[in-house]
Parts: sequence; structure tokens; C-alpha cells
Amino acid sequence: MRILFDHPNPFLLAHGGFQIQIEETMRALEKAGVEVEFLRWWDAAQRGDLIHYFSTASNAYLRRAHALNLPVVMTTLFTETCNRTPQQLARQRRVKAFLLALPGGEGVKDQLAWRAFQLCSHNVVGLKAERQVLERVYEVTPDKISVVPLGLSEAYLEAGPGDRHSSHLICTGTITERKNCVELAEMAQATETPILFVGKAYHPADPYWLRFEKLIDGRWVQHHPHVEEEAEMIDLLRKARGFVLMSDFENWCLSAHEAVACGLPLLVPDQPWSRERFGDQARYFSKAGGIADHAILRRFYREAPELPPPRVQLYSWSDTAEKLGRLYRRLLG
Repeated sequence: MRILFDHPNPFLLAHGGFQIQIEETMRALEKAGVEVEFLRWWDAAQRGDLIHYFSTASNAYLRRAHALNLPVVMTTLFTETCNRTPQQLARQRRVKAFLLALPGGEGVKDQLAWRAFQLCSHNVVGLKAERQVLERVYEVTPDKISVVPLGLSEAYLEAGPGDRHSSHLICTGTITERKNCVELAEMAQATETPILFVGKAYHPADPYWLRFEKLIDGRWVQHHPHVEEEAEMIDLLRKARGFVLMSDFENWCLSAHEAVACGLPLLVPDQPWSRERFGDQARYFSKAGGIADHAILRRFYREAPELPPPRVQLYSWSDTAEKLGRLYRRLLG
């Protein structure tokens, strides 16, 4: 069984959690004895039994694969969509159905991703909330969807709590608009709550990064460059007072799970992804936002030393690979 991994965006253009997911999944599959290669678009002689496409493949891509009897499994990140309300998802479904039912324009309709989720052989997502998007919006039948949790490395799973002696909270991840790093930094200064931000921008000239950079004062807004080595990141997490994240939306959120593995309590947005994973065991920002979040942040900072991390199941990348291996074998018969 040879699996071909495909992804449309070069990693050199943007780093982040999806890259980690792809690379760690590949390594774990190889350790489990599954032959995995990156699909070489220039190599007409390359052969594989199944493509795992990490994103949403075009309809033309899927039809060509089908013509070659080559199954395609898709992993799409429904980062924003999975955090919409049931009413919003229902409205999205109605709009999709209306537009697809309009006469003509088949060429334009075929450029949309809406049919891809039914055309592919199988969909793999990390959350039940993402499965609901596939079922409620794109009308994919349950038998074509698998929920496969994302893993953590053995280093994180073995890390355990540290002494948490540092006076700051910690926020890890790319410095970008979706993470609301500028807004969180401004809140840190307004409430005199020290937060260490660990991460880098997509580009050093990115206007959002430049806004964030001006807020770094070494006291309330501290910054540590992106960390490549796991051991260093684990050390930073285990020393921190607690973990805080204020993203517009997430899906699985590897950084929050890494913090849990290192024994940190969480303060995160009140959204479907976070409620699914952490339930009532995390602290949450207000859904309304605004000045109420200032009090929530200060209270979390004050109480964090006595708060436990969420007691949720954490998975290894080997667990992820095991579930995917079973799925691949089933699809290949």
C-alpha cells in the first residue's frame, strides 16, 4: 500500500499547524509500516494506491483520479465554518443549494469546492463540529466522513506539568490577524497582565506584525521568536503561569493541546471547537467580547496558579496513523 500525500500550498509560503499535521502524520504512518510519499506533480511515472489530499481538491482533480481508479481522501480545515451556529450553517446550505440549482453556469459552478466533498472517496476531519459542516452544509453522508483526532509528539505527551514559576501567561502561534495578537497585547497592557507571545509573522514586513511589534514593551507584552525545537517550547510552556489564546476561530488547535500536555490551564474563545475539546474544564472569553474580557483575563491571571489543566484525552501521532491506516486499507478493499 503506497499513499501519496498532496497539498496545494508550498510550506515556504506559510508556516503553521497544517504543515505540522501533514509532516507528523507522514512520519507516524512510516513508523507504522505504511509507505508514504509526497505526490510529485512533475513525475508521470510515480505510482500510488491512494491520494490523501490535505485541502479541498478541485472537481477536475477528483474526476481524473476517479478515472484512474485512484481513491482520494480529503482533509479540509473548516476552521471558520465549524464555529458557526446551526442557524448559520443552515443558511449556508440553503444558499449553496439555490446557487447550484440555477440554470446554466456549469463552468463556474465546477470551479466551486461545494461538490468536492461528495466527489472524493472519503473526508477526514479532526472534530465532530467539522463533521457537522460536511453533513449539514455539503450533504455528505456519514459513511463518507471519519473523525480522526490530531496527535502530539511523545515529547509533549511525556512532558507533564512544570513548576510554572514564571509571572507571565503564554500565547503561542503565528502572529497574524486571525489570532488577534494585537488585540490581546493591547488588552495585556490595559489590564497590566504580562503575556509572553511565542511565534513569528508570515513575513517580517507584514503590516499586522509591525503593529504588534510596536506593542512589545518587555513587561506586559513580551515576545520570544518562533521556536523550532520542541524541547525549548516545552520548557517555555512548563514555566508559564497559564495559556491564553484569543483567535477569531480555530479547529483542533495544536497549540492549546500542547499547553494542556505541559500542565497549563487554558483561557480560550468560547466556540464550538473549544467546547468540544475542553468542555467546562477551561476558562472562556466572553462571546460578546469588549470590556468584559478585561475582567476575565485579570481573573484568569490571578487564579491560574491554582487552576488545573483540562483533563481531556490527548492522542499521539501514532494514534492518528493507526486510524488512518485502517481507513486506507478499508477504502482499498
